Amino acid sequence: MCFSATASFGAGAIISVIGIAAIRKTERPSQLAFASIPLLFAFQQISEGFVWLSLTHPSYSFLQGIATYIFLFFAQIVWPLWVPLSIIMLKKKEKRKTIEKVLVIIGAIVSLYLGYCLLSFDVQAKAIGNHIVYKQDYPKIISTYGGALYLIATVAPPFFSDIKRMWFLGSAILISYIITAIFYTDYIVSVWCFFASIISMIVLAVMYELNPSPKILPSILP
Repeated sequence: MCFSATASFGAGAIISVIGIAAIRKTERPSQLAFASIPLLFAFQQISEGFVWLSLTHPSYSFLQGIATYIFLFFAQIVWPLWVPLSIIMLKKKEKRKTIEKVLVIIGAIVSLYLGYCLLSFDVQAKAIGNHIVYKQDYPKIISTYGGALYLIATVAPPFFSDIKRMWFLGSAILISYIITAIFYTDYIVSVWCFFASIISMIVLAVMYELNPSPKILPSILP
């Protein structure tokens, strides 16, 4: 999270509870990837908590490198592929649309490219005020074409789903990105992940739509 170590660890704990609830609502293995989104967000937020500790407490400085890479691994490599793949898996193979398959391919390309960049170029985390900025010495093309493809892979998939509440998920991701891009331009990686973690509640709501609890019938039927 973008504010402090305490906030990151606290958010991680709360989102973990949501994630466990979402996983407990799964009824098929194909739903597990989507239901796991909150738990992955929780782990990511906890990793940024350790980034905060490494930047603000000298005794934890040895954690800075690994915590930074773990956070960026989730932010830049996991999500572009996980989001479209987990959503398309909710459908049976014969019902999957071509556009949904294309989004998975786009996500895979973005993940592979950002993975290459993360391993090949210097990255550094710095605390500026109440935010963390991630300095990434990536090629400039990533800020244009790569950024656009990342946005498509992470925002578009929910809008092509037949699940009603999935549209709320897509809208929440899009709105959170717009807010972050306008007000937190220099901290977009960290702040957008904070907003995105909030949508874990929507993931849980989608799971309840997919697998509604059985209605309790009256004890005396007519």
